[in-house]
Amino acid sequence: GTRLAPKEKLDIPVLFMPDTMKIHEAVVVIHVMRENGENWPYEDSAELTKDLKSVTLGETGGLQEILWIYPVHGITEAVQQKLVSAVICCQARQRVERRVEVPLTGVVPGATSTPARRKSTKVIESSPANIQDKIKDTDGLSTTVEFMYELQYPSNEIKSQLESLVDMRLIEREHDTESGIATLIFKTVFAPTKPMRNEATLIVQCTTGGVWKFPMLFIAMEPEVDDVINIEAVGLNKESLIDFKLTSQT
Repeated sequence: GTRLAPKEKLDIPVLFMPDTMKIHEAVVVIHVMRENGENWPYEDSAELTKDLKSVTLGETGGLQEILWIYPVHGITEAVQQKLVSAVICCQARQRVERRVEVPLTGVVPGATSTPARRKSTKVIESSPANIQDKIKDTDGLSTTVEFMYELQYPSNEIKSQLESLVDMRLIEREHDTESGIATLIFKTVFAPTKPMRNEATLIVQCTTGGVWKFPMLFIAMEPEVDDVINIEAVGLNKESLIDFKLTSQT
């Protein structure tokens, strides 16, 4: 065992080396006993064990040992490769819909960490009529495998700018049985109100374990000109006036 002085701290290294994309669970149990082998005196030790299960009573009374139990959950995260950001581009005050394909390696039980054929997310232009409204199960991917996803932003300022302008929904998923790669297809809507260029990260987590991260870039270009104001001159060195109304869109 390890000898500890009064109020001394104990560091316990935990090594996690997963070989599959799933959740791993373990328990760290720490047993504490007196160095001389004697029990800690405690008058109501019998009453103590009714509510506290982390102590062991000695045969002659008192506390023989104390236990600390810490659950450990290991969540596997995909190796970060140099991915090309999925770019969603649109003019300000316009609205665009895109299909974003995200490849996930090692989702299906038994699949190996075969390198993905695609090294980045893929954006496909599509019209609203071609968008499917529900998740489609293809190529035998188990329907019990579910995914959670969210967009994370570099700062609260960027989050306040993008959160209300971007909508992502999982509409379809596919499975390549040869490579063991699952592909999630998202319907992404971007409706910017002003020019901007902001980054975000799509975080995908499988209920059976595993986390994947994909960079995204949202670009809003300058909007089209609303109108042209023509002012006709009435003559040299004479002032020309024109009246026009401006209406705020917010």
